[in-house]
Amino acid sequence: MNVLFLCTGNSCRSILAEATFNHLAPAGWKAMSAGSHPTGQVHPRSLALLARQGIPTDGYFSKSWDDLPHTPDVVVTVCASAAGETCPAYLGQVIRTHWGVEDPAHATGTNEEIDAAFDHAYRVLRTRIEAFLALPLTDLKSDPARLKTELDRIGDLFP
Repeated sequence: MNVLFLCTGNSCRSILAEATFNHLAPAGWKAMSAGSHPTGQVHPRSLALLARQGIPTDGYFSKSWDDLPHTPDVVVTVCASAAGETCPAYLGQVIRTHWGVEDPAHATGTNEEIDAAFDHAYRVLRTRIEAFLALPLTDLKSDPARLKTELDRIGDLFP
């Protein structure tokens, strides 16, 4: 199954999620990421964080949802709507869920405080992705309603 992690800029959260998911996912599950208005570059702190975690960073780039290599089966939006950020709506026949995460690209303060914002976003996404991958994926592939319920629950449980 193809999972799309979607946000507006596709420079931080969706890239972190894509790389982490692909690093942990079983065979047959693949993540991609995109933005409705991509920035055109991956934030250097995202790449540095992934490298520190031992997650390969080759081939990840900021891209538009108009340029997806595959049609997604699942779309996970990761923007933080509560922060006044508008989440893009993917217009396709897919399972949709929302896992809001604050955008570390907007963090301010010292280098340590900004790095902490990136680390926090990564930890939230990784926890949710691990919970996703712990689901009975073989069973859920054929039960989209149950898969959506489980994905929504994961987004609610791990703020």
